[in-house]
Amino acid sequence: MFYHIFYPLVKYNSIFNIFQYITFRALGAFITAILLSFIFAPKLIKDLKKNQITERINLDLPTNHKHKAGTPTMGGLIIGIALLISVLLWNNLTNNYVLMAGLVVLWLGGLGFLDDYLKNIKRVSEGLVEKYKISGQIVLGLLIAFTLYFGYEKSASITEITLPFFKNTSFSLGILFIPFVALFITFYSNAVNLTDGLDGLASGSIAIVAFGLGIIAYIKGNAVIADYLQIEFIKNAGELAVFITALIGAMVGFLWYNIKPAGVFMGDTGALSMGGLIAVLAILLKSEIFFMIISFLFLVEAMSSLLQRYYFKYTRLKTGEGKRLFRCAPLHHHYEMKGWTENQIVVRFWIIMILLTTIGLITLKIR
Repeated sequence: MFYHIFYPLVKYNSIFNIFQYITFRALGAFITAILLSFIFAPKLIKDLKKNQITERINLDLPTNHKHKAGTPTMGGLIIGIALLISVLLWNNLTNNYVLMAGLVVLWLGGLGFLDDYLKNIKRVSEGLVEKYKISGQIVLGLLIAFTLYFGYEKSASITEITLPFFKNTSFSLGILFIPFVALFITFYSNAVNLTDGLDGLASGSIAIVAFGLGIIAYIKGNAVIADYLQIEFIKNAGELAVFITALIGAMVGFLWYNIKPAGVFMGDTGALSMGGLIAVLAILLKSEIFFMIISFLFLVEAMSSLLQRYYFKYTRLKTGEGKRLFRCAPLHHHYEMKGWTENQIVVRFWIIMILLTTIGLITLKIR
């Protein structure tokens, strides 16, 4: 909104020229999102408590999670409000990438909200039935995929997956790009949801991954820097850097209240939407493998749950007694049961995420 209101005024005063710069608006979006989180969070947390929209603890979780019962949930509303208002204020709202990313937040945020609503307000134990939740994610993924496949400016190039460490090396998925995008979004939406099991773990990790994506957006959206690093220039992708700094600001602002002892959980409202959002950002920036490197921990968390589930079923079928690969899944609960404290796990996982993001960024130079 600021871009559309103030930049045209440059013909009257050159000071308004500053609103064309990605860096200025990105910093403005970051600060705005944090401040909005601080404004909305206390009132929203109070209302969630008052209406008893609180977390119920799964009996299969480690016993030290019992004290978390009664903590307000659906805090993803704080993230969504801070993010979208900041985007409305600072982004160029005619940019198709921004509109697509905003759609993901609303779609998956709505899906997560429905799940949280059924679980925490209507007290339906399973929440939204899993097949409906997955269907909602896949439909969004297909919508994004078809839009990009048939509407992208260079339709052939959007299907190409760029390989790290090699100059100008990529392979095309062709028509398989469509199911790939749908599965990619669905997988990471759920992977982040599974990671959201300890105070601050998912919110801090999302902020770190978003930082890596923000750098990619800025580089790929800048023709000079992209040419210097010999990576693909993506016209208008720089505007996503503004969107992503708003995302980082919203996550950092939320983390203020989500750090141990958490005053609020993001719930599916936040986890599903943020997981899907960072996956879509990676696709829009044509940085899928880079994203898989920097978000490897999300992949490990999701795979630990899948392996635990299917190994238990397999051993029960073979021997009559189900066995477990991990003491508890996802992986962070396994370490809890090994005696690590919650703070140790969260901070160590953040350190791994920072290390992975650094490795991912190094691939831009080592080619």
